[in-house]
Amino acid sequence: MALTESNMLPLGTVAPDFTLPDTVSGKTMNLNELTGDKGTVLMFICNHCPFVIHVNDELVRLSKDYQPKGISFVGISSNDVENYPADAPDKMTLLAKEAGYDFPYLYDESQEVAKAYDAACTPDIYVFDANNKLAYRGRLDGSRPGNNIALTGEDMRKALDHILEGKAVPEPHYPSAGCNIKWKK
Repeated sequence: MALTESNMLPLGTVAPDFTLPDTVSGKTMNLNELTGDKGTVLMFICNHCPFVIHVNDELVRLSKDYQPKGISFVGISSNDVENYPADAPDKMTLLAKEAGYDFPYLYDESQEVAKAYDAACTPDIYVFDANNKLAYRGRLDGSRPGNNIALTGEDMRKALDHILEGKAVPEPHYPSAGCNIKWKK
């Protein structure tokens, strides 16, 4: 496991469009269908990464707290499943159910979506405003596996609250950190 930080895509970037299969519903979905009225959280996650496992409960709490307010949540796994079979779509379906995901968990087999978003790690989190412009990218909070900092989602919650108020999310935005995306050879 190599600790990797997010690349911090420039603020204001328009969300790159995509169409991917949802391992939860079995439907193919595109960005327009997934965009929330007030904003959209795109999370590059996977099944096996200890950093994602560490934050799963908070991701579910965040989605339950903010989806009713018009913020949509979308998980995307872009890992190479040939070399990391724990991240295969059938396993994604099971994990989504076990973890209580109430949001789509999409499979990016070609890895083109991860490349379009300049995603580097899991979790790598992007928050877009109602106009699909990047308003926040970075960590949930300072908690990491084993660092004894409580998992609260504080940084993400502040960002989402600012977006709901129509305000810019103040910097600094601290990068997320986790396992590197498992790129195909």
